[in-house]
Amino acid sequence: MKSRKWYLMVAILVVVGAGALYARVVLSGHEAATAQKPPNLPAITYDRGLPSLSGLVKMTKPSVVNINTTTVVKGIDMPTRFGNPFRDFFGNDEFFDKFFSDTPTREFKQKSLGSGFVIDKEGYILTNNHVVEKASVIKVKLSDGKEYEAKVVGKDAKTDIAVIKIDARNSLPVAALGDSDKLEVGDWVVAVGNPYGLDHTVTAGIVSAKGRVIGQGPYDDFIQTDASINPGNSGGPLFDLRGQVVGINTAIISGGQGIGFAIPINMAKALLPQLKEKGKVVRGWLGVVIQRVTPELAKNFGLASPAGALVSDVMDDSPAAKADIRRGDVIVSFDGHAIREMDQLPKMVATIEVGKRVKIGLVREGRPMEVEAIIAEGRDEPVREAENASPEVERGFGLVVQNITPEIAQHLALKDRRGVIVTDVREGSLAEDADVRPGDIIKEINRKVVASVGDLRDALKRSRPREGVVMLVKRGNMTFFAVLKEG
Repeated sequence: MKSRKWYLMVAILVVVGAGALYARVVLSGHEAATAQKPPNLPAITYDRGLPSLSGLVKMTKPSVVNINTTTVVKGIDMPTRFGNPFRDFFGNDEFFDKFFSDTPTREFKQKSLGSGFVIDKEGYILTNNHVVEKASVIKVKLSDGKEYEAKVVGKDAKTDIAVIKIDARNSLPVAALGDSDKLEVGDWVVAVGNPYGLDHTVTAGIVSAKGRVIGQGPYDDFIQTDASINPGNSGGPLFDLRGQVVGINTAIISGGQGIGFAIPINMAKALLPQLKEKGKVVRGWLGVVIQRVTPELAKNFGLASPAGALVSDVMDDSPAAKADIRRGDVIVSFDGHAIREMDQLPKMVATIEVGKRVKIGLVREGRPMEVEAIIAEGRDEPVREAENASPEVERGFGLVVQNITPEIAQHLALKDRRGVIVTDVREGSLAEDADVRPGDIIKEINRKVVASVGDLRDALKRSRPREGVVMLVKRGNMTFFAVLKEG
């Protein structure tokens, strides 16, 4: 009997001890989580040691708006339940329009969805240009269900940013704009928007990468995130955990899961004054055509590493021409900032105040130097992606060329007859691998002017294919460097 009581007391003590230990662990975990709570984050709450974003969502959601647009388009009036069978049969809009151009047309109303966010109490809203660009009617719906008609105040297609305005007499909830430069890969972010028309949908994820170039234009500098972004999210905000907007949700990869892109909010903040006051963005202009510096080009242009922006052409009467920037120069710094990647230069030039005098660091024929240019008002900085050469070919590099005769110049409407024209490229040759095409004009070989087929032959005989042969090629209105290199 005594032994049974003894075992019972031990069991009770074990249960009580285990309960105390469990309570201590849970409480200490909760205290630790609370202690690790990031500073200045009133929107983040903790429940049993787990963080919740509900406070952040409640704080930020009212400033997010749904945007519905109506665009009027014209089309041939052949409606059927399943589309236009004639157009589907021909399979080509151009062919169809050619033979049915006299068919009566009528106007169709096309509706689309997007998102945006309020940036001040006067009713200004930030969104994507592609959301409102061609819209004839723009309607904005607030989180409280109220609807307003909006007008476009300013837009910029190159960065895909637009500002619209509603006349809301009541005080509007305003989104706080953060600092996207301070955003780090791995930081948590929250996207709010109108995907597929589902009002104020909230998704969360992390910053997957920064500075992404996805081929949207010369000013690509996207934040990549795995927070779910879908059609209808365009123009909506990407919040950090402080409830501040760090990006504008803009693009997705078709079929890609967890790959979305947002415009950094700092880019938008820099353009906002011009969009509000002028309705457009005035950019700086230098007047150079640039391309990427490959390892082969770096070696041939006397560079220690493949960095900078290679000048493949200089526009007449441009700031670059007046500053004596020349074809073949490699721009390595601009206004005190190093140029490591070609893509950096157009963005830097675009943000410089028109009329400002800037210092530009160059490498010319292996020698560093510095020039000054006065930035003019704005055209685009053309960008040419340098082609990487591949190995192997006959000694003649696979090129068939011809002198530019007056007849050829007239037939091709060539104003500049200097160089030799490529009439054929041998299959599997170095020239084919470097994307040299019939109709291209070869103007230089290894920085030496080519005026005739004889000049080209002599230059190729003196060249060292294993080290790479740098050709200056003109294709249409674009001039660029190509490298032929044996492996």
